[in-house]
Amino acid sequence: MGTWRNGQRAVAASTVMAMSWLWKMAWRDSRRSRKRLLLAMSAISVGIAACIAITAFDANVRATVHNQARALLGADLVLSSRQPFDPETEALLATLGGEQSREISCTSMAYFPKSAASRLVQIRALAGDFPYYGMLETVPPGAVAAFRTGLQAVVDDGLLRQFDAQIGETITLGTLTLPIAGRLTKIPGEAAAVALISPRVYIPIAALQQTELLQKGSMVTYKMYLKLPPEIDADTLLEALRPHLSTHRLTGDTASKRAASLGRVMTNLSHFLNLVSFIAVLLGGVGVASAIQVYIKEKLNTIAVLRCVGARPWQALAVYLLQAAALGTIGTLVAGVCGLVIQLALPHLLRDFLPVTLPLAIAWPAVLRGLIMGVGMVLLFALLPLVSVRRVTPLVALRTASAEPQPGGRDFWRWGVLLLLVSTICVFALTHTARWMDGLGFCAALGIAFGLLTLVAKLLMALVRSACPPAWPYVWRQGLANLYRPQNQTLVLVVALGLGTCLLMTLYFTQRTLLRQMSHADAAGQPNLILFDIQSDQRDDVAALVRSYGLTVQQQIPLVTMRLVTIKGRNVVELRADKSGKVPEWALLWEYRATYREHLRDTETLIAGVWQGRIEHLDAAVPISLEEDIAHTLDVSLGDALVFDVQGVPITTTVGSLRRVAWQRVQPNFFVLFPTGVLEPAPQFHVLVTRAPSPDLLAAVQRAVVQQFPNVSAIDLTFLLQTLDAMIQKIAFAIRFMALFSIAAGLLVLTSAVRTGLYQRVRESVLLRTLGASRAQLRQILLIEYLFLGGFAAVTGLLLAVLASWALASFLFEAVFAPALLPLVLAFLVVVALTVVTGMLGSRGVTTRPPLEVLRSEMG
Repeated sequence: MGTWRNGQRAVAASTVMAMSWLWKMAWRDSRRSRKRLLLAMSAISVGIAACIAITAFDANVRATVHNQARALLGADLVLSSRQPFDPETEALLATLGGEQSREISCTSMAYFPKSAASRLVQIRALAGDFPYYGMLETVPPGAVAAFRTGLQAVVDDGLLRQFDAQIGETITLGTLTLPIAGRLTKIPGEAAAVALISPRVYIPIAALQQTELLQKGSMVTYKMYLKLPPEIDADTLLEALRPHLSTHRLTGDTASKRAASLGRVMTNLSHFLNLVSFIAVLLGGVGVASAIQVYIKEKLNTIAVLRCVGARPWQALAVYLLQAAALGTIGTLVAGVCGLVIQLALPHLLRDFLPVTLPLAIAWPAVLRGLIMGVGMVLLFALLPLVSVRRVTPLVALRTASAEPQPGGRDFWRWGVLLLLVSTICVFALTHTARWMDGLGFCAALGIAFGLLTLVAKLLMALVRSACPPAWPYVWRQGLANLYRPQNQTLVLVVALGLGTCLLMTLYFTQRTLLRQMSHADAAGQPNLILFDIQSDQRDDVAALVRSYGLTVQQQIPLVTMRLVTIKGRNVVELRADKSGKVPEWALLWEYRATYREHLRDTETLIAGVWQGRIEHLDAAVPISLEEDIAHTLDVSLGDALVFDVQGVPITTTVGSLRRVAWQRVQPNFFVLFPTGVLEPAPQFHVLVTRAPSPDLLAAVQRAVVQQFPNVSAIDLTFLLQTLDAMIQKIAFAIRFMALFSIAAGLLVLTSAVRTGLYQRVRESVLLRTLGASRAQLRQILLIEYLFLGGFAAVTGLLLAVLASWALASFLFEAVFAPALLPLVLAFLVVVALTVVTGMLGSRGVTTRPPLEVLRSEMG
């Protein structure tokens, strides 16, 4: 037993001595190379910092949403309906107890008499003390109490700023003019970006009837907010109420459901930003692998000497792996600090899209995960070139012609490391996408981009080597030769800079495509003003008013509201109760606004079935046309039966055709289209579409309509497009902010590559100067090299961006992609300029080092 213990102690002591020797060797051997290796590690640190910031941001958002769940909803339970609560529901509400508040919301025009300006707003008529948790934030704070107790309004701050309206002035809603009690700055659970599309105006519920806005066909939502007694659980109560909700077409929401919904939305945003920042990690990893590969080539003699004195292959590998691990850990710790700083900036950057106010807190588990990922990625990328250390033989140190060459053939360890690296990337992508197909798509797109950039770099080197004209000036030939010289960095730089350029320009082109797609409303002849909620007895008068301003009525569209009763013979109540059903609840509860006409419009394309434009006799199911996406959502196809409740009258229909609708054309488009001869007797309202040639005339028409027909609302498509543009700009800015890390990583890879090969360049410079080259010629050679590197990286990245943008436009957004020449040229010039400036700054000292200094180092 004692012998066994002594043996164990000897093994432990031997292990400690071996590890101590490895650490000492790693420390001593790295003395001359620590700065440039740290620079190489900093390239991956940029991406790690972005990932840590996003991960910590996501953790803080989820924690805040969980902690403020009830404040996000403002109540314990909310019941909603598109119709007034029926007597049975009112009786049920009376039995629930607790505190209750009511809200009736509708969309209508707000008119400011002082500036004679109008804007489509969301009016919320409130009765009760809602919100019970959180608060409506206003300026002044007492405005909330003022509008609850009197006929006053609290108006969205952005809306007041738009029209330069002040507290104490008036706002007209329908036929009622109210004084403005205060500015609304924050609503529980709602992001500020919502107000860009639909500014909110709060009024007391007693004032709503006086506005005369609630007409037939008006889009109205009725809500009941409940603050339940402490002993009642809101989720349990909601589950008990579900049969009643299904029967009476009500929806319910609780704090936990709202928190889960918001959490999913914010997590999806964080996952997307993580994928964007992860590209910077990969670019930095490429730089690490390249720097380690050059470093190991310089250390071949040292490795061979270690083998000569008895070091085993794994020990030689461990020496340099420890160097990479130590320096990678330092770089990752720096990245962690930078990530925390970025995390503090993200709430401000995304404040318009956050429904909560984030505290200044550090999510340490998220930071720890980011640090582990950083060290792991550094080791994987470093290990890729390091595995070749195992194959260095002692004979390399002899430097004789008889030296044994390194073993050839395939290195299965290298392939294993590569497989592990690819698997890690795929796992990251799959865990940061909602669907596994999206994760695989991200990996495939990344693989294609890396493959194409690698191919371009290889072709560039082959082309320069074989086709450089001998008649070209010396500096040009020498500069181009640097692209394929030993230890060149052409491949890594083309990949890093090209991928960063591709990412940023793809975002730009996609944003531009979306805006261009929507801007058809500004094209000649396209409508830019839509008037809706026009009652049947107002139809001719509104049209006459529009024509009195010299405008043409392009369309007058009847709208009939209806609800689904059955789908393929199954009742909607039954379908809602079916947990395994394919049809989402919103599609079953949706209040469909259908129209009828004989012909399809230019925004519609028939893709299946036959369109029958007129029905002469109602003796069978009515053949209707469904938009293709809603047909897929409802899980119906040609010939399937649908029964609609048209304001109390059931109408049996059959799917006679399917249409593809150009939703990007901002015009009235419909899920459900009826033939004429069916819906004419039904209660309906109308939409009028026209075009005003100037903003002043458009504003004048809106003012006249609001003043003469207060219930009629107007959508200014030009302003809508400007608003959407503003929202897209905000989203794009946040994404570009993260994408800039890719460019930063690419530039750090460039700087690292320059510094890694600096000594080799100094030797070449000394040789050229010995042969008679001047310092100016040496600078020209470097300039030409970086000019071509940046140019080919920019061209490849831009071509990939154009290809990716075309694919997104064609297959995702169904839009025409037309790249602009000027942004392409500017992007090319910027990337080339950054490459040249970074390369030249990193090469400082190459042309000024004295030849004797280099010769002494060679001799010594």
